[in-house]
Amino acid sequence: MPEIIEFSGPVLTGPDTERQGLWSVDGVLTFVHPGRAPDRVLAGWVLPGLVDAHCHIGLGPGGPVDAATAAGQARADLAAGTLLVRDAGSPADTRWMQGGRDFPVLIRAGRHVARTRRYLRGFAHEVEPEDLVEAVRKQARDGDGWVKLVGDWIDRQAGDLAPSFPAAVVRDAVWAAHDEGARVTAHCFAEDTLDQMLDADIDCVEHATGLLPRHIPRFVEQDVPIVPTLINIATFPDIAAQAQPKFPRYADRMMALWERRLERVGEAYHAGVAIYAGTDAGSVIRHGRIAEEILALHSAGLPMTAALDAACWSAREWLGARGLQEGARADVVLYREDPRKAPDAVRQPSHVLLAGREVP
Repeated sequence: MPEIIEFSGPVLTGPDTERQGLWSVDGVLTFVHPGRAPDRVLAGWVLPGLVDAHCHIGLGPGGPVDAATAAGQARADLAAGTLLVRDAGSPADTRWMQGGRDFPVLIRAGRHVARTRRYLRGFAHEVEPEDLVEAVRKQARDGDGWVKLVGDWIDRQAGDLAPSFPAAVVRDAVWAAHDEGARVTAHCFAEDTLDQMLDADIDCVEHATGLLPRHIPRFVEQDVPIVPTLINIATFPDIAAQAQPKFPRYADRMMALWERRLERVGEAYHAGVAIYAGTDAGSVIRHGRIAEEILALHSAGLPMTAALDAACWSAREWLGARGLQEGARADVVLYREDPRKAPDAVRQPSHVLLAGREVP
């Protein structure tokens, strides 16, 4: 006999829409009464499972981690209510985590593609400009419809941030990924890197700390979303302090980017740029912090409804995933209070269900 779970509270089918009467029948959602009493009744505000749109399962401070560590990372995300992850580059092959009922739904981007010796050691597939297009084609074929470029990093000879690749090569690489049916996102800290990526018809930008007023109309017109990863940008002062003795220009640049981080995100949102929530978990950011990223977006000027939407309904639609819909998989998170009106409620889900099974 199928297991029936009844959700007795308000069902938020969108950021501003709610209804009553939702059930999970053997892990599948329905708004039609199943015809018998439920095995369990769960009360609370019902939302689709949260989305971490910039996450690195399988990545640790030194590069790839073993399977047990990767599983622990994924379970930390689950416990926080993250049931869909867009991987933003991992040197570990995490395909073994897909297709089951034990881990978040995982959309992989393959491995970061970076310039030789211009990124964190052990993280990326490192290439010179003449090999970028072929490397991007390979990652497009290996991933789940996404490729991650490292658009800029410190140039130690210049002592400051600089684009990783020539603009013309980036454009050719993005077009190659599109030819393979993949979208491209890029790590971008600096101002000029954003111009390069927009010229290349990039599909998304990570961090975007260099956002200037001149960029915003282009992001809107080209429908390019931003994943700000604010809880990661919070580490910039520490990065600057470590770099100051040897690379003072770079350190000052990182501090300047950090100081305007919230203002830039708020300006982008109010201008109509799509914003999605991503923690950048992996490496130095621990997993399971999606609530902190949602609240950071709220602090940047997004109404709480919009900050929640950045990790929920719109984020799922952007990634081609279903929400609280008839026949969808029962990936559901519940809260004791309405998180749109009580923001801190998002820190503590009362129930998390993955395919209708409760996550401890």
